[in-house]
Amino acid sequence: MAKDFAEAFYHSKKWLRFREIYLDEHPYCERCLKAGIIVPAEHVHHVVWLTPENINNPYITLNAENAEALCQPCHNQEHHATAEVEDGLMFDGDGNLIQEGRGLGADS
Repeated sequence: MAKDFAEAFYHSKKWLRFREIYLDEHPYCERCLKAGIIVPAEHVHHVVWLTPENINNPYITLNAENAEALCQPCHNQEHHATAEVEDGLMFDGDGNLIQEGRGLGADS
């Protein structure tokens, strides 16, 4: 989910076209592929995260050198790896907050 300040940008024709071209050129997750796993990319992640200060800078927002194709699990890892949650809670592969052991094939 995009931050409020970036909502219009992520719906812009320029971003949607950039994203389409980038994913066409990078169809697999650039992190998993480096680890020897081939997983389809779903997200174009900004290496330098977007902020209210840089959202209008095309050298940040529409620059292939600041982009990375990521699968959902790698994208979640990037955005939620340092998120603090209470004991017994975690994020699932879709970024939802769940109790540990649920939704990961364990009996619930």
